[in-house]
Amino acid sequence: MGKWSVAVAGATGYAGGEIVRILASHPECEVTCVAGHSSAGSRFGDLMPHIPTLADMVVQDTTPETLNGHDVVVLALPHGASGAIAAELDPDAYVIDLGADHRLESQEDWDAFYGGDFYGSWEYGLPELILG
Repeated sequence: MGKWSVAVAGATGYAGGEIVRILASHPECEVTCVAGHSSAGSRFGDLMPHIPTLADMVVQDTTPETLNGHDVVVLALPHGASGAIAAELDPDAYVIDLGADHRLESQEDWDAFYGGDFYGSWEYGLPELILG
């Protein structure tokens, strides 16, 4: 396999920007989509000038349609925002959620800390799962 194509939702926020910065120099990854909400339509370099290699990318809207079609999807969204999107992503993609949506194992814990819809827990400790 060649490089992993990676879409990052929430790419213009702090966590998303940091993961984009790291992935931009990773030899086995290619950031092929940066997505945001209020920043959709903006030039990525205008918002994240410290990542010049991706400056000409246009920030896409954060929708399942935008994020599907990539090998890896990173969700760097506010807590409570990634569960619904993750449920609509391609089941063959690797999805990494930097938020809390899939960390807690019980509905009761989710309600106590965050509230809203609970989407269940995922395996935690992803680096050992992506071995290429």
